[in-house]
Amino acid sequence: MKDFYAVIMAGGVGSRFWPISRTAHPKQFIDILGTGKTLIQNTYERFLKIVPAENIYIVTNDIYKSLVKEQIPAIDETQILGEPVMRNTAPCIAYACHKISILNPDASIVVAPSDHLILNTEEFVNDINKSLEVSKRHNCLITLGIKPSRPDTGYGYIQFNAQTLEDNFHKVKTFTEKPSLEIAKSFLQSGDFLWNAGIFVWSAKAIISSFERYLPDINDIFKEGESVFDTPAEHSFIQNAYYQCTNISIDYGIMEKADNVYVLPTDFGWSDLGTWSSVYELADKDYVGNAVIPSDKVIMYDSSNCMVNVPGEKLVILQGLDDYIIVESNNTLMVCQKSQEQNVKQIVADVKARFGVEYI
Repeated sequence: MKDFYAVIMAGGVGSRFWPISRTAHPKQFIDILGTGKTLIQNTYERFLKIVPAENIYIVTNDIYKSLVKEQIPAIDETQILGEPVMRNTAPCIAYACHKISILNPDASIVVAPSDHLILNTEEFVNDINKSLEVSKRHNCLITLGIKPSRPDTGYGYIQFNAQTLEDNFHKVKTFTEKPSLEIAKSFLQSGDFLWNAGIFVWSAKAIISSFERYLPDINDIFKEGESVFDTPAEHSFIQNAYYQCTNISIDYGIMEKADNVYVLPTDFGWSDLGTWSSVYELADKDYVGNAVIPSDKVIMYDSSNCMVNVPGEKLVILQGLDDYIIVESNNTLMVCQKSQEQNVKQIVADVKARFGVEYI
């Protein structure tokens, strides 16, 4: 277990959850399901069941470092890696994995987003432990695939073939980003496709050799920093390094190109909580399908199938609404048909253009 490490990626701005999630306080730092804990707190606690506390690293934007410390007071500041600018997942993974490999060349590392929901923690812990063990024994890159329950067009898909590693891990054949509904239906029927959860497991050696091969420019940048990691010079080095990095995801930069990628089919009650509709699916609902967080002072007449998230002290009366999202936060009220929620990103852009960053 001392060779096992976790990297939690917590740098996103979560704009699809505006106005609750905003630049200064994004989705991962919010108790979006009303459970009493924020998403990043839940993620951190799950990994405490797998790796020692001192082996958990959180990569986030510089502006969120104090929020991480506030929400996870037990973490040491040296374990919070700040990014000066957003450069997608490949640079943040290169940074964390190079840093860990200097501390422990035999490290096996799980990398996961900070803002996903996992309902079955025990199953999750078993699957990650199994993957960490396999990554120790084999030169492979492992991704976790979720058995799909519906032809969802909002997720990426992983296709696997019959070749396996230690029985459970299947060789990956293809990655497909957000297919059309028809294609998603055919994926489900074929039985050899899984949802891409964006959770990865590998040894430090395997991922660094993949960076050397597929993203040598990014690899060289962070390799150069190995002499300054865990010294006072690390901060200024990273400030400079990130501006030299290409904005590229680990999926596109490495996983889709590498020939040693395996997927573990899993079923631990996963959701990426990507939209208000995904929160609605998971939330408790009343007998006419309304999900209200918190519910103390919301009165509804002739309304059904609505997702309501408003401040607890505010009295809200809704009449005659069906299939709507009603969200209030940050001096902003948004009322939007559920079927139109993919427009939230555009709404945020319009608000920014009209009123500046005050409401973003």
